[in-house]
Amino acid sequence: MTTDDLHTIKAFIFDMDGVLYRGQERLPGARAFLQALQQANVPYVLLTNNSTQTVEQYVKKLDRMGIEATPEQIMTSAVATALYLAERAEPGTPLYAIGMEGLRDALREQGFTLTDESPAYVVVGLDTHITYEKLRTATLAIRAGATFIGTNPDRSLPTEHGLEPGTGSILAAIEAATDVAPHIIGKPQRGVLETALGTLGASAAETALIGDRLETDILGGVRAGLRTIMVLTGVTTRDDLANADVKPDLVFDDLEQVLTAWRDRSV
Repeated sequence: MTTDDLHTIKAFIFDMDGVLYRGQERLPGARAFLQALQQANVPYVLLTNNSTQTVEQYVKKLDRMGIEATPEQIMTSAVATALYLAERAEPGTPLYAIGMEGLRDALREQGFTLTDESPAYVVVGLDTHITYEKLRTATLAIRAGATFIGTNPDRSLPTEHGLEPGTGSILAAIEAATDVAPHIIGKPQRGVLETALGTLGASAAETALIGDRLETDILGGVRAGLRTIMVLTGVTTRDDLANADVKPDLVFDDLEQVLTAWRDRSV
């Protein structure tokens, strides 16, 4: 794929952290690119592996940055995890959850009971208030037979302060204590991307995923048969790309450059 091939793209899937913003800071080109897609009637989904906030909270966060988005345009790993479990477990099934409001609300909305008493599943997302007691409870439950679920594998989180610990760091601690690897729901798993494609009503071949992380965004896009575009405003650097086994179709410094290339695409 070259920049000339951008005219074949009929829909977009955007990662959020490190692509649209870092922490509370909007990144270059984010607002302008989404506005240009709206004006051209090109559909897009904002798909984040971050499970900390609800869809409504993300709408408000984006609005504070001057980016308009509807709840229907946003998908989180928390929502994807809750939907995955709803297909496999009855309402009322006891779960132990490590995570923030976004994950806990999504699980409750599917009718699950959040408890530390004999849970059938241990569900882990990013928790900025993680404690030894939470790790202990999760470890004991998994060793007693609970199924270990992770919302996403991201080991770090890009913020305006730098790279901070992500969900993968918490998952690694629990895996080390249990000798059990989590079943991951978010990117790079294909299921969450196929759900996004269904929302867009587009085929994989005519959809581009724009992300900042090789091992989740780009790998997931490749697995799902999407066109992949890397921006260097988040986690992955050009040095990382040089030695990577999985490579994106296109690489840009930021969304501002992607927007320029998309506007200049062949018609």
